[in-house]
Amino acid sequence: MSAIRATGLRCTFDELVVVEGLNLAVAPGEIFGLVGPDGAGKTTTMRMLTGLLRPTGGAAEVAGCDVVRDVERLKEQIGYMSQRFGLYPDLTVLENIEFYADIYGVPIHGRPEKFERLLGFSNLTPFKQRLAGNLSGGMKQKLGLACALIHTPRVLFLDEPTNGVDPVSRRDFWRILYQLVREGVTIFISTAYLDEAERCNRLALLHQGRLLALGTPDEVRAMMPGALLEVRTSAPRRTALLLREHLAGASVGLFGDRVHVVSRDIISIQARIRELVASAGFALLGLQPVEPSLEDVFVSITANPDPATNPGLSFNR
Repeated sequence: MSAIRATGLRCTFDELVVVEGLNLAVAPGEIFGLVGPDGAGKTTTMRMLTGLLRPTGGAAEVAGCDVVRDVERLKEQIGYMSQRFGLYPDLTVLENIEFYADIYGVPIHGRPEKFERLLGFSNLTPFKQRLAGNLSGGMKQKLGLACALIHTPRVLFLDEPTNGVDPVSRRDFWRILYQLVREGVTIFISTAYLDEAERCNRLALLHQGRLLALGTPDEVRAMMPGALLEVRTSAPRRTALLLREHLAGASVGLFGDRVHVVSRDIISIQARIRELVASAGFALLGLQPVEPSLEDVFVSITANPDPATNPGLSFNR
């Protein structure tokens, strides 16, 4: 039985289609990532799966609960941490946890032990008397996670929990998530960070409300339609503009000081790149095939999201 299952899930606001025909299944005890840029439909999808937003069409079950018919029972089975989790800045860390324990009806008996475990689990024990408003961004996120876990949910929904958090705090946050998975919690996390998506067991790439690819990180990387070339020149930004203009049918992206080009005809495209760079007067510092990252795959398939012409894509598999 799937911890999360969505079939043809759809959401519209008047004429605007936000999520279109989403099909996915999440196994118990896995970390599943919903990946996409701002406006892709990630938050809307999560709000439908948590019973906060009624779908326009399709169906979904989470922890055995229908997200439309069993909303009250669903609330007992899930934890949800939104992008702006409702911490109270004028309450201490411990008082915030106590408040959420009251909201979820956690029995009084055993609360002190549970509180201490959550504080230790999130490395917040030394700060339990500090006002939440005085915490760093990373600490606030860990406190939000502790509050979302107070009633021991089976499925945990996290909507871009590390957005704006420093790299060290992001690493600590993921360490906590891995520990939760070892304890049997299923985690459904949305993120715009492609490097963070690598940490998920499986992931879905969402773009403009449509599911473009679904699978493990390795499976998604294998969906790259063609080979990837890394181009290094003395003028990377102008090189990217040049190649976008003259390489018909190729996907071109700028990654720092390197230009990535995706093409099915890697032999002829290399010759054409050398010719274009030389004619522009740029120094060619490097030109070689490289393994694609998830970011490369996402840039490539969003540039050509039609499965009829892009057979690497796995729509709603």
